[in-house]
Amino acid sequence: MVVYEAAGDQVKITSNGVDAKGKPTHSQWTGRFDGKNYPVTGDPNSDARSYKKIDDRTLAMTIWNHGRVTGTGRVAVSADGKSRTVTSSGTTAKGKNFNNTAVFDKQ
Repeated sequence: MVVYEAAGDQVKITSNGVDAKGKPTHSQWTGRFDGKNYPVTGDPNSDARSYKKIDDRTLAMTIWNHGRVTGTGRVAVSADGKSRTVTSSGTTAKGKNFNNTAVFDKQ
């Protein structure tokens, strides 16, 4: 589950889920969609992310770890606003390449 909420003049994104080994996950990011890096907590593969607005329904995302880019992606909201697709690719902290597509339905 991913929740976007206002945090003053910023956006807070909280993600809760289950990893490939069945263990619970929790991460948080608070920042602006301005292309600048903001810290992320709880993600073993990144310590910062930047998001930049492409259009009214699309964000470009850059994933950072220890000052270097380890992944990129896009977040796209469907035209009807009922789902969100996140595509990403890059390298994990252990050096393994990844390509991921996740679709989230609005609740």
